[in-house]
Amino acid sequence: MADLYPPPQTFLLLVAGPHAKKRKTEEIDRISDLPDAILGEIISFLPTKDGARTQTLASRWRHLWLAAPLNLELNCLPAGEQSQAAVISRILATHPGPARRLSVRAMYLLHRPAMLDAWLRSPALDSLQELEFDVLPRMPWPTLPASAFRSAALRVITISKCHLLNSVVETLRFPQLRQLELEVVNISERALHNIIAGCSVLEYLLLNGSFGFNCLRINSPSLVGIGMCSGELIIEDAPLLRRLLQFKSHMGLRKISVISAPKLETVGCLSDHGYDSELVFGATIIQKLCAVSLTVVSSVKILAIRIYLSLDMVINLMRCFPCLEMLYIESCVSKDRNLWRRKHRNIMSCFDIRLKTIVLKNYRGTKSQVNFTSFFVMNAKRLELMRFEGEVHNDDPIFMAEHLKLLQLDNRASRCAQLSFTNVRRCLHNLTHIKHVRDLSITNPFECTC
Repeated sequence: MADLYPPPQTFLLLVAGPHAKKRKTEEIDRISDLPDAILGEIISFLPTKDGARTQTLASRWRHLWLAAPLNLELNCLPAGEQSQAAVISRILATHPGPARRLSVRAMYLLHRPAMLDAWLRSPALDSLQELEFDVLPRMPWPTLPASAFRSAALRVITISKCHLLNSVVETLRFPQLRQLELEVVNISERALHNIIAGCSVLEYLLLNGSFGFNCLRINSPSLVGIGMCSGELIIEDAPLLRRLLQFKSHMGLRKISVISAPKLETVGCLSDHGYDSELVFGATIIQKLCAVSLTVVSSVKILAIRIYLSLDMVINLMRCFPCLEMLYIESCVSKDRNLWRRKHRNIMSCFDIRLKTIVLKNYRGTKSQVNFTSFFVMNAKRLELMRFEGEVHNDDPIFMAEHLKLLQLDNRASRCAQLSFTNVRRCLHNLTHIKHVRDLSITNPFECTC
């Protein structure tokens, strides 16, 4: 494979330093001194062509690529379907495996299905750990063959814009699968439940825009995080579940029922917009973010909501989740003036606000927003940070100075509380910052890292 690509200049500099061509005798190649196993792991995380190029660096590296776990990413190969196909066939014929990752554009399912099936059955992929299938926009959706799932060593599966047939997936078992993402995938309810039942150690499940099922029931001893955007979700028994995320969509989750999830601590993004939604925690029933039947859910510590800004609604939610420490709010223009000094003046005598962090997105400094914010500034005794994110004015020192005065910071209940104004023009996300199923492992998925 070394003759397929020229040496990778950037990797050469990493190995030999900026003066590789004029190396002096006293210079030391420390990377090449690492054990083969560690070098193999490093190579397995390089793009395919760069991994193959390492054979040309020095005699020390010549055998490492063939011994390293194969990372086969078709997007990094030469342009042109025919050229790519030739390179892939040659790599699979040359590399003995095992394979760490295979990333395939589904055009091969449409144009070369027999060749793709042969690749998937290659001995080099016998112990494949990560599988990704994706379809380019405006292309017909293909149906995945059974050979795509033949490796019992699969740990990560990411599938986008494909059909999954009952006959293909109903008997599948993935004893080592930990992450499953189905993005805009057509799959029946029966097939989806069969897949999940066959994943005994599944930790993260992401269903973003997928359809073909109405209700998903979760009984999993291992699931830690789940993300969905539509349908109905029932958590019957999930002893390790910590994160339950809903993505923005025109439909939304109609109903979320949590029967048993004792460690659930992160929930969002819940919304009162546009559709009738119901959230049930045991005996607690919340309809469109208004508690109808109220009991206490003590495990939830991080909550994200999208609302027409209403202090009454937020206080009601804090009563449902009394141990809440972090609250993220994407606010829309509200007619509610959020006056509170008379209505809620005695709240602190009967209610302990445990919030430490409040983030208010779409802050424009309206009277409603100022009143809402001042309630927490003057009553939240444990508050550490209140951040205002807006698209305009939030980087204007005059705007900030005026609003700090309006918010009566000198009268704050928590002497260590800080107020921060942030301009977020560059962030294209809503509250939930999830790009890949692996992001479900992030403890706080609502904190922007852009």
